[in-house]
Amino acid sequence: MKPELPIAFTPALAIADPLARQWLRQVTLRLRREVAWLWRERELQGYPAERSEPLPAMLDAGLASLDLTRYVDDKAVFFAQDATALHLSEQIDAQINAQQTADGPAGAFSFAVQSLALQPVETFVLALALLPAIDAAAGPVIATVMNEPGRGEPSLALAQRLWDEPAAVLACLDASHALFSHGLIAPVDGWAAPLHMPARVARELALGAPRDAAPYHPHRRVIAQLGHADASEAAGQPLRIAQADALPAQMTQAWLRGEALVLPLAALDADGHGHEKLRLPLPALPLTLVVSTDDRTVLQRLAEPPVLTLEAPPASTAERLAAWQRALPASADDPALAELARRWRCEQPLIAKVGAELSRLGRPPRSEELFAAARQALDLGALAQPVTPRFTLDELMLPPAQARQVGELVNAMLNLGRVHQHWGTARAWNEGGLAALFAGPPGTGKTMASEAIAHALQLPLFRIDLSQVVNKYIGETEKNLKRLFDAADSADAILFFDEADSLFGKRSEVKDAHDRYANLEVSYLLERMERFKGLAILATNRRKDIDEAFLRRLRFVMEFPLPGAAERLRIWRSVIPAEVDASGVDFDFLAQRFTLAGGHIRAIVFHACLQAAKAGAPRVLAMQQLIPAVQREYEKLERAFSLDQFGRHAALLAPSVERRT
Repeated sequence: MKPELPIAFTPALAIADPLARQWLRQVTLRLRREVAWLWRERELQGYPAERSEPLPAMLDAGLASLDLTRYVDDKAVFFAQDATALHLSEQIDAQINAQQTADGPAGAFSFAVQSLALQPVETFVLALALLPAIDAAAGPVIATVMNEPGRGEPSLALAQRLWDEPAAVLACLDASHALFSHGLIAPVDGWAAPLHMPARVARELALGAPRDAAPYHPHRRVIAQLGHADASEAAGQPLRIAQADALPAQMTQAWLRGEALVLPLAALDADGHGHEKLRLPLPALPLTLVVSTDDRTVLQRLAEPPVLTLEAPPASTAERLAAWQRALPASADDPALAELARRWRCEQPLIAKVGAELSRLGRPPRSEELFAAARQALDLGALAQPVTPRFTLDELMLPPAQARQVGELVNAMLNLGRVHQHWGTARAWNEGGLAALFAGPPGTGKTMASEAIAHALQLPLFRIDLSQVVNKYIGETEKNLKRLFDAADSADAILFFDEADSLFGKRSEVKDAHDRYANLEVSYLLERMERFKGLAILATNRRKDIDEAFLRRLRFVMEFPLPGAAERLRIWRSVIPAEVDASGVDFDFLAQRFTLAGGHIRAIVFHACLQAAKAGAPRVLAMQQLIPAVQREYEKLERAFSLDQFGRHAALLAPSVERRT
């Protein structure tokens, strides 16, 4: 059997598709013939006959273009009489006249030629772009023939020079041509633009990939996938998940493979604010696209409306428990799994991921490790910061009424799942969580109580960063809140909104578009607060500024008053570090004379410690440090005080105190 001619410049480069081999060989033969002519052309131009270089020398670009006409007759004679050129021409004609077969691997070069009904000149351009993408040795030859040093990719100008009918290449000089609109070659702008073929596409054209027996869809289809709905049956093809980079090349690759591509819509939000239409690349490509999102409203921005929308309900508690048992078979009988399935409302892929991480322990995880792993997987992004609780319920210095309310809130959260699941309230209340308002002056223990509640419930606590949530652009605050609540709804988390009056304030009278949108944001907040399944705590120093509609929907409203003398005495004693000797401190005097909140008392003690902790000094705290610290706190709060208020300790004050009496 006569051996086949090489298909490229790199020896033994194997390509499975016979049609690809045939056209790659056509490109290689024409390049070799052109190089042979360039050697002859250099001789006609007066260059030395001896060939000291492996390739012909490059010339001035303008001169080379003018010489195309000058030597046109000489070139025709050379092709007809030179032994090398004549042999190459015979091989070129034999390849053109050969039976073109399309029985190569599915999805490879032959599939593209057949599917797009490419003409010979178009097939040649496709092969010309493919050659340097699979043959590392082709670049220098292409650069020489194009007379452009360092140029490794061909152009339509080169195709016109190599093809026997230059005018036929004009058909490819159109950005809407199938070669470009289907992503086989990157779009070009003019004759000199490189014919760049993405590596993913070159790999498929050269080697192909097994195609599924699923039906081929000759038109573009867009299927919307909401949540974790299964789109496999609707797509009628194997699904491939798109990566973040090189999306057009992945789309072409999926088309060649006969696959449907799952595309996260978030990757297409170009402006970051959701103002522009979402346009999918390569609109002419007959590909089934499954666009995946958790937000139905985003689908309204699609430039190509979905032909089908698939939505799956979130996994039930029983389904989540079964997923945990599959992920952690050694802990299948652990009661903590049932509690985790109830508290952590995530979908099965994330459960499998967390289960795989816990399996690395090499033993069944303990209950606290289960919940710690779940909390670690909960990510609210830049809109909220996780808070590590520093206090317990026993450390709260609250009046009896407020202490009982805190206990009721903790008890309610502990019983919430039982009431929803076993007492039947889930249907009427939509498995809603709880919301509470903590109102009172600064420093009265609102943040401390939130941390103590989180510690008692063993729930993750997040402080909401209102600077990140509230946005001056219309509609952006609502989008931020949606992202926040959607993420937090996956678990029994505690959201702590400090200075909540700035976000949950009274709705204003509508005077302009900004007022109308601001009121829409408040209404959206009301609706999401009712559906939130965890615990939301709103803290404010100005209860009167909170919208009444919010107050009606809050399960608990707690007033945090300034502590009385008895509570202040407990606070003073509790905030002294255990390592510090405070035997000389008159705690009764401090508690009786200064009506301060707990936060201010803690600040005073900290300031006093900083002043007392000189190098080598004993760890002792006395009135000599505490009285000036009280003075500084009053000055910071811009509150008036007198010498009589400090009584027998007035002599410890700074001299400037006389100006404030």
